[in-house]
Amino acid sequence: MSPAELTALLLFCTAMSFSPGPNTTLSTALAANGGLRRALRFCLAVPMGWTVMMVACGLGLGALILGVPALRWGVKVAGVGYMLWLAWKLARAGQLAQVDERRLRVTFWQGVGLQFVNIKAWMLALTLSAGWVVNAVGQPASNPGERLAIVCALMFAFAFTSNFAYALIGSMLRGWLAQGRRLLWFNRLLALVLVGTAVWMVGV
Repeated sequence: MSPAELTALLLFCTAMSFSPGPNTTLSTALAANGGLRRALRFCLAVPMGWTVMMVACGLGLGALILGVPALRWGVKVAGVGYMLWLAWKLARAGQLAQVDERRLRVTFWQGVGLQFVNIKAWMLALTLSAGWVVNAVGQPASNPGERLAIVCALMFAFAFTSNFAYALIGSMLRGWLAQGRRLLWFNRLLALVLVGTAVWMVGV
């Protein structure tokens, strides 16, 4: 991979990883409600899911999902439903004492699975596969395996770093959010972000 391609890839990964989305929203919410340690498993689940998805796209699964309307809509419906369910649970938590296993809980494997029901994530992975794995500056790449490994390694690092950064911010707000009804409104705001993301996914 040439220096120009690597620079473009780094800029692309930075913009896509650190922009707000369902993953960073959940990282913030989990840390704000349950602490940084509780959010850490989700911060690790996101890059793990992304890596598996990127490999799947490199093998052609992404193109199949986006190219078959029934599969594309299946991913959309599952993703929208899951995000609305998370938003509903998040919007109901108003005190730190209420945030337990019954209120807001996202396991490691749920975090991994969330990547596969996000149509935006599939489109992004397909863009990376087409732009940096299969092709090299407008022509077919002679080393797609090596390129896929580079993209996966970079995305793993960026996905973890961005989600951990958002989780760190959320954990730093815990003390302030514990006062009055601040946590309730904070959770409802993040729930609205998830709802907005779900609505956006329907139109993609």
